[in-house]
Amino acid sequence: MTAAFFDYPKAAAFGRVVPKSRIYEHSGADMTIRDLFVAQVDQIVWKYKLAPETTNLTATSAVSEIQVFGIGLRTGKLDEEVLRAIDRAIPFPLIFELSWSGKRKAVAAFKRPSDADSTKWVVSAYFATDWTPDDGQRRPLPLALNLGGLYDALLTALMTEPTVDAEQTGEDIQTRVARMEALRAKTREVDRIKARLAREKQFNKRVAINAELRAARQELERLAGRDPVSAATNE
Repeated sequence: MTAAFFDYPKAAAFGRVVPKSRIYEHSGADMTIRDLFVAQVDQIVWKYKLAPETTNLTATSAVSEIQVFGIGLRTGKLDEEVLRAIDRAIPFPLIFELSWSGKRKAVAAFKRPSDADSTKWVVSAYFATDWTPDDGQRRPLPLALNLGGLYDALLTALMTEPTVDAEQTGEDIQTRVARMEALRAKTREVDRIKARLAREKQFNKRVAINAELRAARQELERLAGRDPVSAATNE
C-alpha cells in the first residue's frame, strides 16, 4: 500500500484528456516551457474532481474543489516548471499522479489564494513520493470534515521530510509547508558549509566554519521538530 496514493470516490472520476495547448494558453507558457512539455509529457488526464457533490464534504473559502491530474511521462524525468505551468493554468488545488514505465509518483505543491489578490494563486515548493510500482494498492481516502481538511491530509502524505505532530503543536498546513521549505533551504545550507569545510586547509578557518556548521545543524534540527541539544549529543 502506497501512503500517498488514495482510492478516490467513483463519483469523483472525471477522466478527461487535457490538451497541452490549453495549458499553454492559460498559463502563458513560453517556448522553453512548451519544449519541456513536448520532450517530457506524453498525456495529461484530469482524473478526479473532488468537490462537495462528489465527496459529500463541504467546501471552504480556500478549497472549493481539489483536482487530481494524471501525467504520463515520456521519460522518468519531469521538470517542476511543467507542473508550475499546469498549476498556473488550473485555478484549483492540484494533486499530480505521474506514471512512467510501470511506476508511479505522487507530487503536489501547497496552493492557496493570494492574500493580496484572491484571483491569483500562491504555489509553494513541490512535495513528492519516490517512484513505486504502478499496481500498488491504494489507501482509503483520509477522513476529513471538509475539503480543506482533506487537502491538508493529501498534502501531508507527500511530506517525506521530518514533521512535527501537527495535532500537538496546532500547526496548520500553511505553517507546516513554510517550515518544510525552510528545512529544505537549511539542509542545502548545511551541505554547502560541509563542502567548504572539506576544502579548507587552514586550522583557524576550519574552526570558524565548524562553528557555523554547528549553528546551521541546530537550526535544522529545530525546523525538523527535534531537540537540537539531544541531536548534537547523538552525533
